[in-house]
Amino acid sequence: MHRFIDPADIRKERRLIWASTRSVLETMGHVKKRSGKKSKSRWDLFMKLLTVFAFFLRFTGHYRKGYGNAKAININTLTLRYPNLPEVFNGFTILHLSDLHIDSIPGFANVIIHKIKDLTFDICLLTGDYRRDISGSFNSILKPMKALSKYIQAKYGAFAVLGNHDTYLMARHEPESGIHLLINESVEIEMEGKKLLITGTDDPFYYYSESALIALETRGYDFKVAMVHTPELAKVAAENKYDLYLCGHTHGGQICLKEGFPLVSHQFEGKQYSRGLWHIGKMKGYTSKGVGVSGLPLRFNCEAEVTLIKLMKS
Repeated sequence: MHRFIDPADIRKERRLIWASTRSVLETMGHVKKRSGKKSKSRWDLFMKLLTVFAFFLRFTGHYRKGYGNAKAININTLTLRYPNLPEVFNGFTILHLSDLHIDSIPGFANVIIHKIKDLTFDICLLTGDYRRDISGSFNSILKPMKALSKYIQAKYGAFAVLGNHDTYLMARHEPESGIHLLINESVEIEMEGKKLLITGTDDPFYYYSESALIALETRGYDFKVAMVHTPELAKVAAENKYDLYLCGHTHGGQICLKEGFPLVSHQFEGKQYSRGLWHIGKMKGYTSKGVGVSGLPLRFNCEAEVTLIKLMKS
C-alpha cells in the first residue's frame, strides 16, 4: 500500500535527534524561525487579550452565535487537474484535515466524526495542531483522537504532521493512534509502477530546522504532495517540483469581518496564502480554514472545514 522512503533504523535515529532538539525549544519556550530569529512565545499575552475580547462578545450577545458557528463544519470538495498526473492515480481522493484543536469544544470529536463518517477517500492527510494549548499536558486529546482515527483510515492510510500547538511527546503515541507521523520524512504510494510521494515536515512556525528543507529535496517521482503545518515552505516545495502543497494554521482568520477580512491570521507569507487555493508556478497549494478553533471557541464569517481533494488528469 505505502512504503516509507528511509529504512526503519534510519528513521528511528533521525527521530531521536529531532526529539532532542525540539524538546529543548519546547522546554525553554523558544520560537525558532527560518529567518534565524529565536524568541519567547507570546501566547500568554495573546490569550489575555482574547479574554478581554470574549468579555466584549458576551456583553453584546454575540458569543453564543460564534460558538454555534464553530461547531458547524462545512464539507469542501475540490477537484484539481494536472497534466502530469499518472492515469492510475486519476480520481485519487485526499481527505485533508487541519487544526483540529479537538479539546477546545466539549464533545468535538463526535461533531467531526458525524461529519466525515460517510465520506469516501483514498488517503487522509492531517496538517497539525491537535490540542488547544501550546504547552502542558495533552492527555485530553488522546481518547478523542483515537476515536476519530477509526473514521479516517483509508486504503492508503492516514498521515499527519505536527503543528506549533503540538509537542514532540505526541510521537510516543503514534503506534496506538493508527495515524503515521511524517516528521521530515516521506512515504511513497506505488500503483502499476507509478509512484506518488508524500512528504511531511516538522512545524516551521515555531520549530523550524534545516531538516525540513532537506526533507523536501526529493527527486524521481511521478507526482509529489507536501504537507506542512503552515504555508512558510511553499516556495521551497515549488522549487523542488512538488505538485500539491497542503497546509493550515491560519484558520482562515477564524474571526473575520463580513468582507472576509481576518482580525488575526498569524500569517506572514502573504494574503494569498491565508485561505483556500493558490498557486506558485505549476504547484497548487491549499490552506485549510481548519476544523477546530484556537484561542476562543468561536467563528464569525469563516466556516470550519474538512476538505475532499480529488486529483484528476487533465
